[in-house]
Amino acid sequence: MNDQQLIRMANSIGDFFAAVPDADEARHDLAAHIGRFWAPRMRRGILEHIDRTGGDGLQVMVLQALLEHRGQLT
Repeated sequence: MNDQQLIRMANSIGDFFAAVPDADEARHDLAAHIGRFWAPRMRRGILEHIDRTGGDGLQVMVLQALLEHRGQLT
């Protein structure tokens, strides 16, 4: 799976969790969703993208969630 596919998928998940009124809870739940449902290779790919580009193309909330909860995703 290439970076653009992972970005699109992560941002779609971000769109869903953006409706959660509590921003901390939204970021936690977004990261938990990715941790539960994405294969390790996909999680590694999106984190490598962040390391390479600073998160180019990711919504702010998605990037924050992945950075805040990175330890749970590796």
